[in-house]
Amino acid sequence: MSNFASPASACTSLGWKSSSFLLDSPLKSTNSINLLVSARRVSNKPISVACSSSLSDPPLLVKAARGDPVSRPPAWMMRQAGRYMAVYRKLAEKYPSFRERSETTDLIVEISLQPWEAFHPDGVIIFSDILTPLPAFGIPFDIEDVRGPVIHSPIRSEEGLKALHPIDLEKVNFVGESLKLLRKEVESSAAILGFVGAPWTIATYIVEGGTTRTYTTIKRMCYTAPHVLKTLLSHLTEAISEYIIYQIEHGAHCIQIFDSWGGQLPPDMWESWSKPYIQKIVSTVRGKCPETPLVLYINGNGGLLERMKGTGVDVIGLDWTVDMADGRNRLGTDISVQGNVDPAYLFSTLPALTEEIQRVVKCAGPRGHILNLGHGVLVGTPEEAVAHFFDVARSLNFDTLSQDLTAQEPKLVA
Repeated sequence: MSNFASPASACTSLGWKSSSFLLDSPLKSTNSINLLVSARRVSNKPISVACSSSLSDPPLLVKAARGDPVSRPPAWMMRQAGRYMAVYRKLAEKYPSFRERSETTDLIVEISLQPWEAFHPDGVIIFSDILTPLPAFGIPFDIEDVRGPVIHSPIRSEEGLKALHPIDLEKVNFVGESLKLLRKEVESSAAILGFVGAPWTIATYIVEGGTTRTYTTIKRMCYTAPHVLKTLLSHLTEAISEYIIYQIEHGAHCIQIFDSWGGQLPPDMWESWSKPYIQKIVSTVRGKCPETPLVLYINGNGGLLERMKGTGVDVIGLDWTVDMADGRNRLGTDISVQGNVDPAYLFSTLPALTEEIQRVVKCAGPRGHILNLGHGVLVGTPEEAVAHFFDVARSLNFDTLSQDLTAQEPKLVA
């Protein structure tokens, strides 16, 4: 095998051939990105959106997610809209309630577009929360400043299950309306990203009553009340599947599934308590929108990569604790990957950040890679570094990289 040389480390080649580097047209700039939010409110005419499978020329990110040839890796960041941006902090002062910011259409659209207008990422993710749909199927919650999400009536018994009902999508109409507006605003210049929480991760909040560091209540429930937990997970699976399809039908090109706390389970328990429910979601969504890419991200997923592939998703998100070359070797080239620059690199020097981006891209290879962080943008991250991240991403070209790599390969001497 040849080696991908880089300033920081060498990456093992997976058989990528430079002849397969087919170039896309670069993303076109748009003159409309600085429209005022008020301009987005003018028309109440509904926007008809079909599944991504019907797109004749999908955005760069969708192509990469499918493993199609692309000229460079598309790039976006988890938590790319948020407190590190001065414009977001100013808006949050005016609207201090997170629930208001994430459940009001005009605010959702404005916040979602803040990083688009500033940095032009290849993906615009809706500003929302994995807990947003809970009230739509019977689980009210609050978000407190210190404690974070709080569920006052956790479900830990058969009696608690009685609160559940099928998801009422009218109660999340602000999500659908926001996605339609984002799709109209961005058009084909970037992919609109929706997201959901995986059943296990959502269940941890519902069972624990909020955030936890130990997960002892829900893990104990796996053994003391497995029938209750299985019923809860099955209900969540159905609701989340419908919610994903709803997001796609309202404009999302791609959906990311966050099993944020799946990494808190030993691998054999994840196989039993998370994987089957994600598989069911993937199967259900495939039946309605077979070509809409689905991304699976787990925080702390180093021990789960091969098992994650078995869910049937199109893309596996790697956190920064997994070496990209190792992740590629373990997953193979028949599935796309996302990630996985350490968010802390955005606090380093810009040249160091450039080298790390180049290293990750070379390790990932020219097909099926979405450039991202290995976790969300950290509070306090310099906006200059975020801008640099996307500037570097846009400057990359697989054809040029392949020439560089060929020049770096050792020459055999007879």
